[in-house]
Amino acid sequence: MKLAKRLSNLGTENAFEVLSEVHRLKAAGRDIISFAIGEPDFNTSDNIKQAGIQAIRGNFTHYSPSAGILPLREAIAGYISATRNIRAYPDEVVVTPGGKPIIYYVLHALIDPGDEVIYPNPGFPIYESVIRFTGGVPVPAPILEEKDFSLDTAGLEKLITPRTKLIILNSPHNPTGGMLTAKDLTTIAELACRHNLWVLSDEIYSRITYDDTFASISSLPGMQQRTIILDGFSKTYAMTGWRLGYGVMPQELAIQIARLITNCESCTNTFVQYAGLEALAGPQNFVDSMISEFRARRDLIVAGLNSIAGVSCKIPKGAFYVFPNITEACSRLGLSNSKALQQHLLYNGDVAVLPRTAFGAQNAGEKQEYLRLSYATNREIIIKGLERIEKALRTPK
Repeated sequence: MKLAKRLSNLGTENAFEVLSEVHRLKAAGRDIISFAIGEPDFNTSDNIKQAGIQAIRGNFTHYSPSAGILPLREAIAGYISATRNIRAYPDEVVVTPGGKPIIYYVLHALIDPGDEVIYPNPGFPIYESVIRFTGGVPVPAPILEEKDFSLDTAGLEKLITPRTKLIILNSPHNPTGGMLTAKDLTTIAELACRHNLWVLSDEIYSRITYDDTFASISSLPGMQQRTIILDGFSKTYAMTGWRLGYGVMPQELAIQIARLITNCESCTNTFVQYAGLEALAGPQNFVDSMISEFRARRDLIVAGLNSIAGVSCKIPKGAFYVFPNITEACSRLGLSNSKALQQHLLYNGDVAVLPRTAFGAQNAGEKQEYLRLSYATNREIIIKGLERIEKALRTPK
């Protein structure tokens, strides 16, 4: 089969590959505990489900405008205005089937072949994948454990060249749970303004924070007109399978993103948009309860990991991931890297996790090894999984 050469530049999301292997092992009779997939284990709240059902019964089963239905765009604009301390308008909002299309379309709208894009590393693998697919040049910006898994802003300016077009931010951060500080955001904003750069701010975990208050770079002077906010419903409202996200951006860019949507999927599922409208406008106690439970799980898994010999784990500030340092554990078992330990845990410990390399190649000079575990699962499973990890790390490969 002769395929287009551009496909060789397209990466993947390793979490789904591991999930596929977990399903294969389970089908073969293995009892696998999975910390691999980043998906809330809660069901969508009933009021949201009923809104979707009522929308179907009301025959909202036809096309919508490519940018999304006006009531939802108005609600999103109001929500963003209230939570980001900016003034957003409906014509600056583009609704998409999940958050990933905003990454995909924004990069295709802004990046020409040879343009450089700075992105967090380790980071969500789709950033680097789509940068390469557009013909852009991915430039990794290290996320450092010694900075509580925040961006290395001190070295950021050294990465900027005349070819730099865009900086991608993600706070709270996948895979580490780190957050950008107010000082970090100020530094990045000053660089973006000075070098006339766009910023794609992935804020999909903005509601899932614990001890620090979320802040968006879009609220800083001069930044709203050069920032694309990415957010959505998957994580906050446990709506991963509904596929509903959005971007908020300058109107001129929103028009072009909507044009790309017209050429691709025409529009986002109409009745799902009405469910999203209910999510934003309806009671928020479900979200508050979910985040409270995530906090308890976070504290449980961090304490458990730190009690295991050869493992150290910082307390994440947001999202629902931990990113333990397992360098010593690898050394004790004679394993070369996090991938080898991930395989050991899966096949010898019946626990699925993701290796550091699922989130990008190691940065220059990076010596430490890490795993990512999602604690979006119940406490009983977390305790059982930690017991299996502790046992597997005492067991030679």
